[in-house]
Amino acid sequence: MQLKLSDRIMKPDFQGEFTASILAAAASPDIISFAGGLPNPVSFPIPEMEAATKKVLEENGVTALQYSSTQGWPALRKWIAKRYETMGVYDVSADDIIVTNGSQQALAMIGAVMINPGDEVIVEDPTYLVALQSFHVFDPSVLTVTMNPDGIDCDELAEVVKNHPEAKFAYLIPNFQNPTGLSYTQEVHDRVVEIFKSSNVLLLEDNPYREIRFAGTATDSFGKELGEQCCMLGTFSKIITPGMRIGWICVRNKELKAKLLNYKSTADLHTNIFSQMVLAQYLADNDVDEHISKIKALYKAKSDFMVECLKKYLPEGCDLTPTEGGMFLWVTLPNGLSALQLYYKALEKGVAICPGDPFYEYKRDVSSFRVNYSNSTDEAIEKGVKILGEACKEMMEA
Repeated sequence: MQLKLSDRIMKPDFQGEFTASILAAAASPDIISFAGGLPNPVSFPIPEMEAATKKVLEENGVTALQYSSTQGWPALRKWIAKRYETMGVYDVSADDIIVTNGSQQALAMIGAVMINPGDEVIVEDPTYLVALQSFHVFDPSVLTVTMNPDGIDCDELAEVVKNHPEAKFAYLIPNFQNPTGLSYTQEVHDRVVEIFKSSNVLLLEDNPYREIRFAGTATDSFGKELGEQCCMLGTFSKIITPGMRIGWICVRNKELKAKLLNYKSTADLHTNIFSQMVLAQYLADNDVDEHISKIKALYKAKSDFMVECLKKYLPEGCDLTPTEGGMFLWVTLPNGLSALQLYYKALEKGVAICPGDPFYEYKRDVSSFRVNYSNSTDEAIEKGVKILGEACKEMMEA
């Protein structure tokens, strides 16, 4: 039988290929993987989740095992809405929250509801590879804006927004940007707000790492100043557990919310209600800030140690982008060396990194690569970085 597949699924998917290879590398016991963005399993609150699960089944078992509403469990949505106060946004209600299967589904929902083939969308350059992959399904025209050490290039952004007023949205990651680990300064934040206030472009703010700040001061959410012009994405994957696949969209535009709910109801009816209820129970019974503080301490130690190893073992001329939180470091090789070539060479030696290419819409054979520090032992970090250094030296001497 010859399948009659859609043109959409048959298009080459550069970002998708790398997503699959990253997950495969992370799952292999023979590979030291710095490629994925996996939380450290020692941070998972297993006993507390066991207690929450038992409580939910004893007190609300029938509800937890039945179909539920598309928008999500009310207690969980209420908790999320209240959490936005820590980001300077005090007018979010539970009714503004849609619970999703991770923030990845939120990206797909936004794409399905907003993008027609050829529509323009704006992204950082580089940006989160899965966001590019999700948007590509709907065949947009992607406009890119350079990332600087202090955040997105505001002059370039202003020009793009001015010259492309019909762009559907701009996708921005203001805290510990994936892949670079950079955060927007307050000055950049303020300029971004002014740029969008004078436009009719939706700002799609993704904040999966904001809670994992172990140095410096966070800016407030763009939603504080932009109101319904800002659609805010979040996830529990980085601060509680990724396995539950629970994220959300905070959307205060009523028309957009209705369309997103219509789409989600046909896509999956609702996010796993059992997991939602267990998570809500966990959040009600435990101090999540205390839990997050332990994650931050763990990740700071991991980050510091990986930085130390990278400086020790990588050849002179390698540039390391500093970070104040999150889960990644961004490294640039000297003399225009190819990070993609390093990826394959290191993989042969048993170490996986994520080359910069799939994070860019147009650039290829770039010199930068991303490494994850959160999910490796100190022994694995030192061994793996030492192997990376050896691979780099081989490339430089070739």
